[in-house]
Amino acid sequence: MNKQVDPKHIGSQPNDLDTFWMPFTANRQFKADPRMIVGADGVYYTAQDGRQVLDGAAGLWCVNAGHNRKPIVDAIKAQVDELDYVPGFQMGHPRAFEMANRLKTILPDGMEHVFFSNSGSEAVDTALKIALAYHHARGEGNRTRLIGRERGYHGVGFGGISVGGMPYNRKAFNGALLPHVDHMPHTHDKSQQAFSKGQPEWGAHLADELEKIIAGNWVPAPHGALLSMKEGGTDIACCGPNIDEEEEAKIMAAREKLMKGELQV
Repeated sequence: MNKQVDPKHIGSQPNDLDTFWMPFTANRQFKADPRMIVGADGVYYTAQDGRQVLDGAAGLWCVNAGHNRKPIVDAIKAQVDELDYVPGFQMGHPRAFEMANRLKTILPDGMEHVFFSNSGSEAVDTALKIALAYHHARGEGNRTRLIGRERGYHGVGFGGISVGGMPYNRKAFNGALLPHVDHMPHTHDKSQQAFSKGQPEWGAHLADELEKIIAGNWVPAPHGALLSMKEGGTDIACCGPNIDEEEEAKIMAAREKLMKGELQV
């Protein structure tokens, strides 16, 4: 049974809407005709006029269990009574370690560590940093190329915008985003995939674009850029036009193997 909110107990319209700058919102239009939500229960929001509005997006995909679930509310209250916050720098709380271990039991084999973050955007930027730092720690600091997908969304941090493929999220920051980023074509093609049941038959060839992007980045560069790859554990490197014919032949042979899927990069 959804909890009904008596309109008499609903707060009045705020007297000033200008100060709060709303994200991903046409602010002038919204503030001219605001849609205020004042409560929620189960799968429904309560609007300021008392209407029940279906929350089909589960908040922003973070209220999947529903609003105002008593076990969740009670757990939140109990935790605040015990401890509201402790920094994760040089100290910790037993619950954080317990949560990490519980996650480990349901993660695929090989995933044995958990790093908590506060949002999807922060998680993506942290994952990019971990990937770059991992290769740097292994002595392969030249492995800095990141590959995203057109139309992909990876949050609103600079890393997420860089690897993301949403032009309107990127256009104001062109020239200030991360370097060494490529994008694969997106997979949506309504003319080929409309009314498909399950995985559409069309589209597998789009995965080949990844090999093309990787291979294209190992072509000898005209401006002295450092190139490096591994063939069976052997480093192959060159610096732009200063390589000799033998070294160039090695690189082109390795490139051919890469295109055929025979090369470990």
